[in-house]
Amino acid sequence: HYNTHRRLRSSTSATGGGAEHDSARSPGRDGPAASVDFDQTQRAYKSKDSLELLRSLVVFKLCSYDFLVEKNTEIMTLGKKILGQRAFDQLMKMTFYGQFVAGEDHLAIRPLIQKNQAFGVGSVLDYSVEEDISQEEAEQKEMDSCVSAAEKESIGEDHREKKYKAHKQFSDRRGGVTGARTYFYADEAKCDQHMETFIKCIKASGGSSMDGFSAIKMTALGRPQFLLQFSEVLVKWRQFFSFLASQQGGDGTEALEQRLELKQLQEFLTTLGAKGDLYGWFTGKKEQSPGTIDMLDWNSLIDDRTKISDLLVVPNLGELEPLLKAFTEEEEKQMKRMLQRMDVLVKHAIENGVRLMVDAEQTYFQPAISRLTLEMQRLYNKDKPVIFTTYQCYLQEAYDNVTMDVELSRREGWHFAAKLVRGAYMYQERERAKDIGYEDPINPDYESTNIMYHRCLDYVLDEIALTRNANVMVASHNEDTVKHTLRRYAFSPFCQAGFPVYKYVPYGPVSEVMPYLSRRAQENRGFMKGALKERELLWKELKRRLASGELLHRPVL
Repeated sequence: HYNTHRRLRSSTSATGGGAEHDSARSPGRDGPAASVDFDQTQRAYKSKDSLELLRSLVVFKLCSYDFLVEKNTEIMTLGKKILGQRAFDQLMKMTFYGQFVAGEDHLAIRPLIQKNQAFGVGSVLDYSVEEDISQEEAEQKEMDSCVSAAEKESIGEDHREKKYKAHKQFSDRRGGVTGARTYFYADEAKCDQHMETFIKCIKASGGSSMDGFSAIKMTALGRPQFLLQFSEVLVKWRQFFSFLASQQGGDGTEALEQRLELKQLQEFLTTLGAKGDLYGWFTGKKEQSPGTIDMLDWNSLIDDRTKISDLLVVPNLGELEPLLKAFTEEEEKQMKRMLQRMDVLVKHAIENGVRLMVDAEQTYFQPAISRLTLEMQRLYNKDKPVIFTTYQCYLQEAYDNVTMDVELSRREGWHFAAKLVRGAYMYQERERAKDIGYEDPINPDYESTNIMYHRCLDYVLDEIALTRNANVMVASHNEDTVKHTLRRYAFSPFCQAGFPVYKYVPYGPVSEVMPYLSRRAQENRGFMKGALKERELLWKELKRRLASGELLHRPVL
């Protein structure tokens, strides 16, 4: 991905109808199944001159040496001492930084974005600066920002589950993560700074290309304590629904297929000591009630709560009990500010003609992130897809989440829009689940994740064919997945045929991005060593150009 030829991280975006991508068609209606040959190096590298190819070849080769990767921080420190900051920065721009990062600011990246666009490739802008703090600082910030005042004062009196609590050994969330930035909460002013940075990113995307994307992270916009607590509430609501469904004989069915018979539900809850008329609430809410509800109806119970802390209640033997005994006024304000910042970003995206892509994060934050993104989709995706959510297909619950959100968009009439990824937090998630003692949320192996990915993708593609109201971005390193998508859409070759293709375009100052790249190199060393095919293709194209007299090839826009 990035600003290079690296096709394997390119994202193909399949969309329904609408002004943005009129050329996108439903699966299988146009000609024979698509075939794409990733070995056609002349076509694959036509946007790159030979010096760029040589740089890629050298960088990938260097990244395959364990010693250089392990000692890259020390080597860079020595390089700065010998060369000085200016010369060192220039060397980085000619090599590693230049390979993986588009430029220092929104002005510097504009030529690259426009060049990509001329070759049929859109951009997903991502400001890739990550705070360079020690492990001790990271742990301190995380523990301070994930524990509420109420928890500190009333140890043992709440109903929190260990998965949704901060644990010191995993509080530096940078460990074991591949290809994702990490934000740590400092204070509300820092969150405002992050919001302003995202706004600049949105404006840069809008000013540089048509139909661009800007990527944002929810943990940059507020205190993570709220995401932890709200995630726990949402998960417990779903678990309680599944428990009730099992009481009515609904075991073993897909989440979206489970139904509760309302009268039976009311009787059951009343025997548990629940107060209130649930039957009347649901039948009054629906004009024509069939006397049953599903998971989406059940989730709507949460929609009617006004004060944010009122959301943080959990079912316990039929009664709703507070997840925590009390919230301070400042904590209530912090929760609201996170939502307000998100709202500001969406409005800027609409003004600048940019789509907003909300990245996925750890499973103990993700239910809240997904729900808050969904609320934004309900508000702003009515006429066209503006907000894209992200599904991590290495999660066992990925298919349930996709199907429920597609169904909700169908019922309410807004544009479903999603990015599908395999996931970036597997090692960290697995280790945390094992050490703390809760069920591993990740699929058992890579093959089952592939099956899950294609299952989710096929469901959305079927929805596109059916309603033209859904949109999906296939964000994958996997050739088989790209080919699977192309077969479904019958495009060959996809760029020239109008199939929208995007590349992630990270940018930021050299001195602030290099620590992030340094850590990424260490965590991705297996992937970098596995880039053997990529190096073979680069070498093949350089030899072809040498033999055909095209070594001075200049991309023609």
